[in-house]
Amino acid sequence: MEELLSPSPEQSAVAVLFIGFLFGLYHAIEADHLAAVSAIVSEHKNPILASIIGGFWGLGHTISLFIVGALVVFVKVQISEQTEGILEGIVGLMLVLLGLNAIRKIFSADEIHSHSHEHDGVEHSHIHAHTKVENGSSHHRFAPRSVAVGMIHGLAGSAGLMLLVLPTINSPWLALFYILIFGIGSIAGMVIMSLLMGLPLYATADRFAVLNKAIRFAAGGFSLIWGAMLFHEKIIAA
Repeated sequence: MEELLSPSPEQSAVAVLFIGFLFGLYHAIEADHLAAVSAIVSEHKNPILASIIGGFWGLGHTISLFIVGALVVFVKVQISEQTEGILEGIVGLMLVLLGLNAIRKIFSADEIHSHSHEHDGVEHSHIHAHTKVENGSSHHRFAPRSVAVGMIHGLAGSAGLMLLVLPTINSPWLALFYILIFGIGSIAGMVIMSLLMGLPLYATADRFAVLNKAIRFAAGGFSLIWGAMLFHEKIIAA
């Protein structure tokens, strides 16, 4: 698929940029990207918030790609396969941590209190646990984390993009613009995917608590398992 979306020297600048946008859309739905964002999205019930999370991931991803791309184009920096493997291993470790954190939050009860009442003159106390309700400050914590996760993904994916695409583009400025358009495509793709991932969480948040937790657990488990496999492949078995 990536080969089909790679520009060739014979194509016009408009065609190259259009391919870059399509490539960005496709790039956003790769398994490790969805694993990371799904783990973060699973912590929130609002689908609009979920789509914003995806947008911030895409922003961080684009920032990394653009910086590395500029270094490759103008400074002729070379990214070795060993460096690429280490970066992908770091992504794997990050996915493990995101998955564990998402699963931890499912089972954490933040507010515990008791109610006392009488039955036939006998007083009883009942202990209740309530999951933490998102407050104003928690709505803003996802932004830097999503950007950071996107930047790490951008660094890990930069080698493949540079080796595959940049040699086929003659103009260095067009190459940078290609990366920017690619980034916009990845932002759009991840916003859409995050919105779609957030809808079942929103639909089950209040009336189907068990199903909601099952979806969140699946998202965290996906991130955890995929990250462990990636870390093993790139670091342990390398």
